[in-house]
Amino acid sequence: MKTYDLVGIGNAVVDVISHSDDAFLDNMSIEKGIMQLIEQDRAEQLYGAMDDRLQTPGGAVANTVAGVGALGLNTAFIGRVNDDGLGHFYADAMTDNGIDFVNPPVADGDQPTSRCMIFVTPDGERSLNTYLGISTGLTSDDVPTEVAGNAKLMFLEGYLFDHDAGKTAFREAARAAKAGGGMAGITISDPFCVERHRADFLQMIEHELDYVIGNEAEIKSLFETDDLEEAMTRTSALCPLMVCTRSGDGVTLIRGSERVDLPAPARITPVDATGAGDQFAAGFLYGLATGRDLETCGRMGNLCGAEVISHVGPRPEADMMEIFRREGLV
Repeated sequence: MKTYDLVGIGNAVVDVISHSDDAFLDNMSIEKGIMQLIEQDRAEQLYGAMDDRLQTPGGAVANTVAGVGALGLNTAFIGRVNDDGLGHFYADAMTDNGIDFVNPPVADGDQPTSRCMIFVTPDGERSLNTYLGISTGLTSDDVPTEVAGNAKLMFLEGYLFDHDAGKTAFREAARAAKAGGGMAGITISDPFCVERHRADFLQMIEHELDYVIGNEAEIKSLFETDDLEEAMTRTSALCPLMVCTRSGDGVTLIRGSERVDLPAPARITPVDATGAGDQFAAGFLYGLATGRDLETCGRMGNLCGAEVISHVGPRPEADMMEIFRREGLV
């Protein structure tokens, strides 16, 4: 039976990236720099307004899985797409990247494949408009026990907490991974997810998970505090490994009594910030899966995050293993 270094569960979203300016955002009533959930008709309107389109398989955890796979580890992704054009594009693209895409497109699905229209302005900021579509319907039936139970690392996407069936699937997947000797963790995804499901997040972090990754806004939202130190301390008391990314201020990693604070890499002018957190997670999880110490895991994450903001698109273009070698990490 095949084993995996990393199995991710998340929204299977086709990212459609286009360049724009602030005037375009204003004219289209797009709020700059955030992610907005939209309905199908709005998705079709925005797609039609894009001049240049870069289409790529996306979704936060899927991007992380792709980053880890590009570093040479065995990976799988669990997510739902419809049996439509975008769904087949997504499934084929993931497979072409060497990822086992576990779930075939859903025949006669009642919603189209999910997509996110991303508008990148000249300052590198991105404004995301996401139509969630069929991906939010994930249930335990979509998570094969033979896959979850053979994962060295299981990585879950917080956005799927918006549905009770997704929460149940997460808990069962985490338990299967841990029963098989693996570790399970989550990316918080968004502070608004926490606000909607704070009790469930805290329960799962404390009782089901081995690691949690979030940015400072997400970590602070867990405990409704503006004090980041307090929030990190309380999170690390619940979970064996806490990782908090702080954008230009670097990253903090806490495992028991061990704490590592790393600065951000040398200043890079961002071309497109899409995928920065996803690729940080990829570098970090690669380090974790291969037994690196905490500092090395964090440095690997920082390098992957820095690489992806240097170009358009949410996945690495450079040979990250070569960069790791150059930095003396492998």
